[in-house]
Amino acid sequence: QVQLVESGGGLVQAGGSLRLSCAASGSIFSLNAIGWYRQAPGKQRELVAAITKGGTTRYADSVKGRFTISRDNAKNTVYLQMNSLKPEDTAVYYCNQAYTWPPPQVWGQGTQVTVSS
Repeated sequence: QVQLVESGGGLVQAGGSLRLSCAASGSIFSLNAIGWYRQAPGKQRELVAAITKGGTTRYADSVKGRFTISRDNAKNTVYLQMNSLKPEDTAVYYCNQAYTWPPPQVWGQGTQVTVSS
């Protein structure tokens, strides 16, 4: 089973940028789709971006035009470039399989993103 580990979070001012990394313990080709999720305090976890094995990307409306998901197959890593960050982007960000049923049951530690106003 491929394990995914998130990194790259931090504290940034509104309007700034961060790049998150999701490193896989095995080949990401074994996964049909990988997504970046986030969970803000008191809110449900939501899928904000996903990339399929074929390279198709999808974004939540709230991040469209600001976030870009990409993958480096040679490094078995998926990235989330986040630009024009807003305070409402503050959350713990996780990567995991996307578009699976049942939904992922096991989650990593995530990486904290805090955007100050």
